[in-house]
This record gives sequence, C-alpha cells and structure tokens, in this order.
Amino acid sequence: MKRWVAVVLMGVALSASAEPIETRVESGPVSARLQLSPGEPTIGDPLLVELEVRAESGVELLMPEFGEALDHFAIVDFSQRESADEDGGTVAQQSYRLNPSRSGKQSIPALLVEFIDRRPGRAPAPEGEDAYELLTEVIDFEVASVLPDDAPLEFRAALGELGPRETSGVNGWAVGLGAAAALVIAALLGYRGWIVWRARARRHSAYDIARGELDGLLMAPRPGAADMDAFFVKLSGVIRRYLEDRFALRSPELTTEEFLEELAASPEFLRSQRRVLRDFLRRADLVKFAHHVPSAPDVEESLDTARRFLETTRDDEAMGAGRA
Repeated sequence: MKRWVAVVLMGVALSASAEPIETRVESGPVSARLQLSPGEPTIGDPLLVELEVRAESGVELLMPEFGEALDHFAIVDFSQRESADEDGGTVAQQSYRLNPSRSGKQSIPALLVEFIDRRPGRAPAPEGEDAYELLTEVIDFEVASVLPDDAPLEFRAALGELGPRETSGVNGWAVGLGAAAALVIAALLGYRGWIVWRARARRHSAYDIARGELDGLLMAPRPGAADMDAFFVKLSGVIRRYLEDRFALRSPELTTEEFLEELAASPEFLRSQRRVLRDFLRRADLVKFAHHVPSAPDVEESLDTARRFLETTRDDEAMGAGRA
C-alpha cells in the first residue's frame, strides 16, 4: 500500500514541477504564443492551455472560436479577454482548462488565428480571401499514468473469498438514515430536473415572443421616411429583448458598443453570428441616431437578418446545426 501511495505522490510532484511547453509563431504584424502547462502531466491533472496573440495598431484580430480543434478534450473552464498594449496594439488572450481522458501521447492541435490589416496602405487580406491566417504550432506531450510499468493488469481480491452477508445487528437508525439520504438525493435530482425544464421553457418562450413581435413587423406596411426611426427602434428592440431572455445577456440597457463587448466574451455564438449582430445593430443605430434613411431593399435585408438570427438560435439543436 505504501508503494502505491509513494507512486501517486511522485507522479503529482513531477507533473507539478514540469516546465510548461511553449511555442511561438509570427506572421507580419501578428505574433502568437501557445503554452501548455504542466508540460509533463499525469492522468487526472488539469491541463491549462493559454493562447496569447499580439497585433500591431490598426490590425483587427479574429480569435479562434470556442473549443475549436480542442473537442477531443473535456473543456472544464474557458476565459478570454482583450486589451491594448503601450503602443496601441491589441493583446488578445484565451485560456482553456482541459481534462485528458486517457494517458499516453497526445497533442494540442494547431489553432487558427485570422486577422485583417487595416493599416493605411496595406492590403486588408490576401486577394480573394476575407482575412490573413496564422496557425500556431502543434504541441505534442505525453500524459503519464499513475501505475508503474510493471503493475499487474489483473485485479484480485486481497483477502480471499467473501463470506455470506450478515444481516443481523443492523440498527434501525442506520436504515432510517439511509432512507433519508435517498429522499434528499431524489429531491436534489428532481430540483435539478425542474431547473433544466424551466431553462428550456424560458428559451422556447423567448423565441415565441420575439417571433410573434417580428411577424407583426413583417406583416405591417413598410415605414415611410418619417416613421423609419420608430420602426428600427421596434426592430432592434425585438432582437435585444430576445438576447436578454434567451442568453441572459444584458442587452436592452447597454449601448451598442457596450453590448458588443459583452457579446465578444460569450462563447455561445459563432464569429459569423457576432458579425451579423454587430452589423444589424450598427445599421439600426445609423437610423436612430444619425437620421439615416435606408432604402426599401435595406429595410427588407434588416427584417430578413432578424428572422434568420432568430431561427438559427431558437434552441440548442439549431445552435448545434450552425456549428456543424
């Protein structure tokens, strides 16, 4: 027994002291650093994967989508943030905490970072492409097992055959305690199920309410120039209230820029969905605050954008289909 405890403690000590594995790549005005720690993990150790990307001023970064290329690991935590450096450039960071499901040789695959060069006199992207691409290097590592190499793979009872179960001498209080514990567990499971059901019902209700309001706008006569402001207030309000009810995003009380910052930190949306929302809300702001009068095709495009966004986010299955 002491031998096994020593083996486990030795594995933990080695993994804790192992240096992180780090790779760096650079492409023009953008550089990326990918780090894995610990560098020599033992099965059961959480893995911390950190991606830091730096871009010069005037370069727009498009970071990897949540979980991109890491779906063969169990992701237990995720965070991301973006800040400016002393030269006015952008520093974007993503951190993943992963659980490896097995021991042996494994790898953190290359992560794709995209960027658009908006500096004066520069081509925003390669010809025929939407953005430049930068791939991090693959990080190969090995997850050690806590078992020694010569450990037997066949488990045998240490104390021989088990005798017949004795039922005499069982106290009534022990039976009662077990029954009470079972009731508590059943109540907790029931409460959890109710929470899940309520969350699903709220999501469906959010879609039904928003779709009903949008259908009212779709069936109503299109606004004239004098009514365009009020129309876009209603249209953007439908989407903002839906985002608050469906995804618990504080949308109605935030400005568009504040909301876009909060949206950027949410891992639930694809980059394409965030772009659609950004363009939709900024187009509405032009009408509401800059007194821009959109053309009839622009009005139809805004209505169609709102309809498609509702349909592609109405439930978890629709969100999953959008990611496929």
